[in-house]
Amino acid sequence: MKLASRSPFPFLSNDLQWKYLVEHDPQYEGGKKLKLEGKELMSVPRQLFSLEGLQVLEMSPERESCLRYRMDSIPHEIGDLKNLTLLYLDTNNLKEVPVEIGSLVKLERLTLSNNNLTSLPEEISGLQRLRSLHLANNNLVELPPPLCQLRNLVFLDVTDNHISSFPDTIDQLQKLETLLLLFNHLKCLPRGICYLMSLRTLWLGHNQLKELPSSFGKLVHLDWGWNYSSCNFEGNPLEHPPPEVCSGGPAAIRQYFASLMGQK
Repeated sequence: MKLASRSPFPFLSNDLQWKYLVEHDPQYEGGKKLKLEGKELMSVPRQLFSLEGLQVLEMSPERESCLRYRMDSIPHEIGDLKNLTLLYLDTNNLKEVPVEIGSLVKLERLTLSNNNLTSLPEEISGLQRLRSLHLANNNLVELPPPLCQLRNLVFLDVTDNHISSFPDTIDQLQKLETLLLLFNHLKCLPRGICYLMSLRTLWLGHNQLKELPSSFGKLVHLDWGWNYSSCNFEGNPLEHPPPEVCSGGPAAIRQYFASLMGQK
């Protein structure tokens, strides 16, 4: 990929362990993007947080040209990068997210998958421009309530956690189109999920669901397709509707509940 320009920062030019530069990356609409490299790098250089114009920051060891070690914590100075729109922190050893994350009010995409998070700070509700949030493969036991205040969220992935419940206020996420809940401990779904009228992708496989909300049929825009219907409920002990109905997809589920209502 060709870059329009690149500007190295001289304050680290004498350090052979670091390669530190900002690129104007056309992939991100010309945003200023930072890459850190260094086999011996064991901490994030504090100079990074003086780059007030930075818009894209990648600090994930699985991404090309990024950190080659796993961070145990996010420096509190992260809140100084007020112009960040994309922040990648996946595949580290993070156990918590600092409250300063709420200062990144321009953030549109945040990846925290493959860490050891058990909760998120309430301040994350300040990310009102956030559209995409990745939390897969962590240790969350509930969907943090502050997430339900992210009114512009379009994509949410909490696959492979320990979530057994989440708040009914999820119905506030009216722009949500994709919700991935596979491999959790859900025993029931809140009624609020049935009012996510923009929802098109909902993955529920490998939970502990025995029944679906009676209003599930309101999710008229769900588009699983025949190739994916079984995956949405696979691994659940469903009784109401039974598995053979669920395998027919959203239309069959709507018909099932409609027939029950007609019998009353």
